Amino acid sequence: MEKIRFGIIGCGGMATNAHVVGFNKIADKCQVTATCDIEEDRAKNTAELLGAQFYTTDYKQVAEHVDAVLIALPHDLHHEVGMFFLSKGVHVLMEKPLCNTERECLDVIEEAEKRDLTLMCAYPVPFHDWVVKLKELIDSGEYGEIFQMSIWTEQYTDCETFPWAKSAKRLGGGQLFSHGCHYIDLLLRFLGKPVSGTHFGTNKGTPWMEKEGNSNVVMKFENGAMGYHFGTWGARGSSHGYDFQIFTDKGFFEYNKEKDTIIWKCDWDPNAKGPKIIEWKFDDNSKQTQNEIEYFIDCIREHRKPMTDGRSALEGLRVIWKLYEAEENNTIADLRGLGF
Repeated sequence: MEKIRFGIIGCGGMATNAHVVGFNKIADKCQVTATCDIEEDRAKNTAELLGAQFYTTDYKQVAEHVDAVLIALPHDLHHEVGMFFLSKGVHVLMEKPLCNTERECLDVIEEAEKRDLTLMCAYPVPFHDWVVKLKELIDSGEYGEIFQMSIWTEQYTDCETFPWAKSAKRLGGGQLFSHGCHYIDLLLRFLGKPVSGTHFGTNKGTPWMEKEGNSNVVMKFENGAMGYHFGTWGARGSSHGYDFQIFTDKGFFEYNKEKDTIIWKCDWDPNAKGPKIIEWKFDDNSKQTQNEIEYFIDCIREHRKPMTDGRSALEGLRVIWKLYEAEENNTIADLRGLGF
């Protein structure tokens, strides 16, 4: 089977710090044949790291060299560049968020559908080994039914390496839109259809951000479960760091990135003398972008809709826009009917 020819559009931090590693791990399935960046040295360096024969500063020169592209550009460029490649018959793996407005999202979704091309939003978290395992454990029913899921992502991101992210217009919003979209997407996957929610954000502690650098979201779901997400780009220290907690009517799951371990704990197990604890240990707490790229390739070859397709991505962004709107109006967001 011939390898899928990939182009990388945007050779900044996400491409070089994460995707280069991912592409190299699945070199048997695809070949990066072209790279592009407005800074020629970055395009050249990424090409050398991946063995690409062509690099350029003009993304329009890439189309003839590839079957698919990864677009890892500032968010306000996603629509223009995505539409170009789809119009040339190229499959698109779009870094999150899909686009900055609903109309832009619908444009790329409809263009991909019209041309029968694969469009996927690059949310790597659903493909992480520990998330796959956690979802499998929950879906088994053995560990009870979720009534609360909480996600903490606490980091320091001063945006010096990507100053465009300070701009609310270029970023599409603030920390919630840019980074929290990962975890809104994940809450929807674990908890189902949202009903209502609130968001409070501030740039206190992150004064470089035009919009929020710190974000708190609470959502209620159709099944009665609750979801919570706290994210910050201003953490100078943290006890949570990157931590997921799920409470069920039988016990408690926790994943901590630093330990790379899922823990199940049940203090009320009638068959145990004391707390019952089970651990699942993993050995790769990197971004694991190779998993999403490999999945994207399989979707192209098997002509099937990706789990994180354009319409799924748009649903999560609609939730965020509703939360932003309600925050501005000092109301509770109505989150019903935002899916497809």
